[in-house]
Amino acid sequence: MSPLARRMLLIGIDALLLPLAVWLSFWLRLAHPHHPSFLAAGIWMLPAALLFGLPLYALTGQYKGLTRYVGSRALYRLAFRNGLLVLLLACSGAMLRLPMPPRSSWILVWLLLTALTGTVRFALRDLLLSLRSVAPKQMIRVAIYGAGEAGAQLAAALRLAGNHQIITFLDDSPSLWLRTINDIPIQPPQVLNEIQDQLDQVLLAIPSLPRSERRRIVVELQQQVIPVLQIPSVDDLTSGRARIDALRPVAIEDLLGRDSVPPVPELLGPGLRDAVVCVTGAGGSIGSELCRQILQLAPKLLILLESSEPSLYALEQELLQQLPSSVELMPVLGSATDLALVNRLFAGYGVQTVFHAAAYKHVPLVEANPLAGLANNVGSTRVVCQAAVAAGVSELVLISTDKAVRPTNVMGASKRLAELVVQASALELAQSAGGGGHFRTRLAMVRFGNVLGSSGSVVPLFRRQIAAGGPITLTHPEIIRYFMTIPEAAQLVLQAATLAKGGDVFLLDMGEPVRIKDLAQQMVRLGGLSLRDAQNPGGDIEIVCTGLRPGEKLYEELLIDAESESTRHPLIFRAQERALPLDQLCSRLDVLDSAIEAQDVEGALALLAELVPEWHRVGSHAKFTSSGTLKALP
Repeated sequence: MSPLARRMLLIGIDALLLPLAVWLSFWLRLAHPHHPSFLAAGIWMLPAALLFGLPLYALTGQYKGLTRYVGSRALYRLAFRNGLLVLLLACSGAMLRLPMPPRSSWILVWLLLTALTGTVRFALRDLLLSLRSVAPKQMIRVAIYGAGEAGAQLAAALRLAGNHQIITFLDDSPSLWLRTINDIPIQPPQVLNEIQDQLDQVLLAIPSLPRSERRRIVVELQQQVIPVLQIPSVDDLTSGRARIDALRPVAIEDLLGRDSVPPVPELLGPGLRDAVVCVTGAGGSIGSELCRQILQLAPKLLILLESSEPSLYALEQELLQQLPSSVELMPVLGSATDLALVNRLFAGYGVQTVFHAAAYKHVPLVEANPLAGLANNVGSTRVVCQAAVAAGVSELVLISTDKAVRPTNVMGASKRLAELVVQASALELAQSAGGGGHFRTRLAMVRFGNVLGSSGSVVPLFRRQIAAGGPITLTHPEIIRYFMTIPEAAQLVLQAATLAKGGDVFLLDMGEPVRIKDLAQQMVRLGGLSLRDAQNPGGDIEIVCTGLRPGEKLYEELLIDAESESTRHPLIFRAQERALPLDQLCSRLDVLDSAIEAQDVEGALALLAELVPEWHRVGSHAKFTSSGTLKALP
């Protein structure tokens, strides 16, 4: 209906209800439909109710609201308007000395007006919503897990959308069982065994649920083979980035890892606020998240050093959207292996803190291209350390990896050699300080395992393989890994930087290990699919084991030969490990640089094995052929 026609319909309905409420008030009060008191007072009250009521409703906005969204606030405003109308009628009768009804009739008039006009509007709302809904056979039958505020809001949003039928609420709290929300029962989760045939989806509506509890609930729901969706996180809801009914599948990242640990306030930000900070490899997974979090700590200048133009552009555009007015952003397109560039940046802009995240980290690619891996991972670390010490940078933190511990591949060995560069530089500074304990430049490294969602991570790979219909390729059925979310890893790195004294090796508590085969199986079930195996040959997705890749471990570790000690943060530990004197290491690194420049692969790898004796080469290194398979070099 057009707005004018809709308003005329509502005015016509109110024109009938106003005199009806006046007449009913006399009938209910005097127990007679045509009592003499009504014939005396009703003669003027009936037209007066129309004369005062309709203009009052119109002037106070009663006909402006959208009927399909009428709620409790509309009813309260309606009650206020009707109270004002009754007051106008009573004052007019008293001032004009007209016959008056019994005093209690005025209360009845107000109650009847509110009840009748309110009932009609709620009935029209429900009629409009039912007309908008899809056919019952096409409606999605859902159960909402969580009978709290978020669950009630989700139910209201789904009701307005009109394409979901809410069968029940599920909740773990016994105090809510056998109660209802808008006539929808609240039941224990165990009833899913009985009603699973009546459901198409389960909607998880507890946005603040701890990760461990979410994991427990999802595992229980997966046993019923019902797709599970969830509402957005608390941050997305409160920031306005998402609506309550923006349902999405439960991502594996929501289940892996541990419950978030709040940062230690005195460790987060003291050395970064109003400082000049440089992040190398800023466009990478860890580097970009470091930049996001550093930006929130209000540095004076944040320098983004990145060799990939698309990555640098994307990060700059993202950060500009959230850039505080007091912070300056400086994107630099270049390589951390360029000594002249890094010297100019550190000295020219007075850099105070450096996070060195630039590295090649994909094991098979570095195994196939060892010279490039060594040049970047080791060469950039050497350049950054030299420039930091020369420019008097206060703090340098190397982002390392658990693959540097007893490495079985070139990538891990190159990262271990990068650690040795940092340790040797710190040792040299300590000796030059004469045991005074004060280092002009504090150098440290943070070592941790896999981060969820990073480039090359197994989770995006499995997700693509599931979307393509499988199979999921797994290198070994017993392979295990530690996982941490990117934001948590970056936050711990920033806090570890504050703890640095010089030459520290910081280890991050990675939580419980995850068997990768279990991870793959859970991702399949989260997608509402079934596993194809000997027990279920008609399943959707098959898992295929291809064998360990060159240099791949069954498990990772964080310590080489040292005991770790606790720090002020419960998830950050400190270790002191073997280091080489800087002059001895530099002479060998010069030889390594010459081998890289001469493209002498065997010479470079022999020198790597000498400097990192815990790395044991197994056969020749390999390279990728044009078909994408690994092939050993002659």
